[in-house]
Amino acid sequence: MIKLYYSPGACSTASYLALEEAGADYSVERVNFAANQQQSPEYKAINPKARVPAMVTDRGVLTETPAILAFIAQSHPSAKLAPLDDAFAFAQMQAFNSYLCSTVHVAHAHKGRGTRWADDPAAIAEMKRKVPESVGACFDLIEKGFSGPWAMGDSFTVSDPYLFTLSGWMEGDGLDLSRYPKVMDHRRRMLERPAMRKVMAAIAG
Repeated sequence: MIKLYYSPGACSTASYLALEEAGADYSVERVNFAANQQQSPEYKAINPKARVPAMVTDRGVLTETPAILAFIAQSHPSAKLAPLDDAFAFAQMQAFNSYLCSTVHVAHAHKGRGTRWADDPAAIAEMKRKVPESVGACFDLIEKGFSGPWAMGDSFTVSDPYLFTLSGWMEGDGLDLSRYPKVMDHRRRMLERPAMRKVMAAIAG
């Protein structure tokens, strides 16, 4: 059985949603960031990066959301969560997920994690001030790239729970949501999915 370590509201929610969409045999364990549990020796033995997600499989531990999402899609082909028979389309999906991971998430992190990049309080404050602009530019690009109801067009993929999770941070990042009608439609569409409702209820509980 797969075991996913996650924290509510964090990017690891995307992997949780993907597991449910895939119909996987899995369990989850919350990592309490408020209690600094991610820095505990027990958790760092699982993931030395001290972050989420981490997913324990029968072959070892996987980290990093794009890798975990690809593993879920490839391990559950009947769920059709990725274009597994089209190498180019699969690479396009991976490019989108990599952009969410390496650009959108990092831009967002400048709001509350500035100490990762600077020690000067003025520099940290400037990074935080820049977040609405930098994250907004990311979602401008995503908004313009929409060509169907889902992130990759007409087919639902593992990119959709990932986009849903990160778009949930937009309000806190100071974005004007009216600028992103397609992203907001995507969010509403996601909330209608049974897997989505099940996971959100479990997280809230």
